[in-house]
Amino acid sequence: MIAAEHLPVLQVVGPLLAAPICSVLRIRNLAWFFTLIVSVGAFLCSLLLLQTVMESGPISYELGGWMAPLGIEYRVDASNGIVLLIISGISSVVLPFAKRSFEAEVPEKLHSLLYTAYILCLTGLLGITATADAFNVFVFLEISSLSTYVLVAAGSSIDRRALTAAYNYLILGTIGATFFVIGIGLLYMATGSLNMADIAVRLGTIAEIRTVDVAFAFIVVGLALKLALFPLHTWLPNAYTHAPSAVTAFLAATATKAAVYLMLRFSFTVFGTGSGLLAPMAGTVGIPLALAGMFAGSIAAIYQYNLKRMLAYSSVAQIGYMVLGFGLLSVTGVMATTLHLFNHALMKGALFMALGCVFVRIRSVHIADLSGIGRQMPWTMAAFVIGGLSLIGVPMTVGFISKWYLISAALEQEAWWLVALIVASSLLAVIYIWRVIEAAYLKAPPPGRAVAEAPLSMLIPTWVLVGANIYFGVDADFTVSVARAAAEGLVGVMQ
Repeated sequence: MIAAEHLPVLQVVGPLLAAPICSVLRIRNLAWFFTLIVSVGAFLCSLLLLQTVMESGPISYELGGWMAPLGIEYRVDASNGIVLLIISGISSVVLPFAKRSFEAEVPEKLHSLLYTAYILCLTGLLGITATADAFNVFVFLEISSLSTYVLVAAGSSIDRRALTAAYNYLILGTIGATFFVIGIGLLYMATGSLNMADIAVRLGTIAEIRTVDVAFAFIVVGLALKLALFPLHTWLPNAYTHAPSAVTAFLAATATKAAVYLMLRFSFTVFGTGSGLLAPMAGTVGIPLALAGMFAGSIAAIYQYNLKRMLAYSSVAQIGYMVLGFGLLSVTGVMATTLHLFNHALMKGALFMALGCVFVRIRSVHIADLSGIGRQMPWTMAAFVIGGLSLIGVPMTVGFISKWYLISAALEQEAWWLVALIVASSLLAVIYIWRVIEAAYLKAPPPGRAVAEAPLSMLIPTWVLVGANIYFGVDADFTVSVARAAAEGLVGVMQ
């Protein structure tokens, strides 16, 4: 039995070593199966980690036996344990779906390389989340980003605009990473350390200096680009629209969640005690931009005819909800953000996978081409409807749980105007989800179009996430307890 203290590094090193092996597996099915095994292994590891953390407290692993801050430390607590579970869990559900999706959308000769990029992206996201070393975060951020650009560009066999989307993502992603690493360099200049906990301690012992304030600004802007906070979201709609369906489902459910986690970790753990900028930033920048994103993303989604683009703009709005909870700087607010990290991964993963099922059958996700599809693909469209209801926040779905705690956080601060805006922005989702339901169920299919239901290999993973949307919407004890522990750990550092 592997000791629990080794799990944080195995979570990352396993996929990292698996990537070059996958690159030489030129048989498509073998590369897929190998990637699936790697992902499931990471999921089991993250499950054990979260269970151990909730029972026994945080787990720390020092690479090479070098104690922090001299060496690189991997540290897992409730706040990143839940994110590790999201990333590896979504990956393990998407991969069975991805086999048929890639066969329909990507040339066979690229499959082994595509799965290699997938493993590298998984490695980067897990590394970002598990490491407690600030520069190590940048390294894994680049690993995940570079592989993501390749994954997005793989959609060019269907639509050449995927190349432009990947290039735009590369440019803006590089700018975000550059801002981030400049901020890390300035922090090192001020403290002489790269370990997050050690930086926080040292910031608490020095007088406020402009170098630290500038470092904070650079890191926040860099991460805002990575998490697609309005108005720095312009890379996201095209990337999600033109990437292969399985890639979109994986990225939409995981990549921005890792970036939101980093924003929480740096804001509270690193700068919470050492900078007077956190509260002003949250109040004057974070909350206004979050609210703008909630409405701008939802309004833009209403006018989209490509459903992948519609859901992409919806993600911009959902990121606004996450940042709003964080901006309230309270245990309940951060708890709402953490809950929505988990819940949004379930709902958006299910929605994009449902669209992937539709694309495999009719080669389109334009709303005009979905007339009557609800009668011809009943299980697929039922999955989409349930995911849509969760996105709106209907009771007995995970979306309701997220918004309940977000509203509770606003009420704690007697911000009734925030409650009204949260409800109003949620109602906008009714409009664009209804447009899809109207086309799928209330319009007749085109004459002569015969469409079979999606393959079971795609339908079953989709319904796994749909089932999770309902289960965790009815019984939220697990997610609420983990989110509360995460919020108390993060906000408690600041107070």
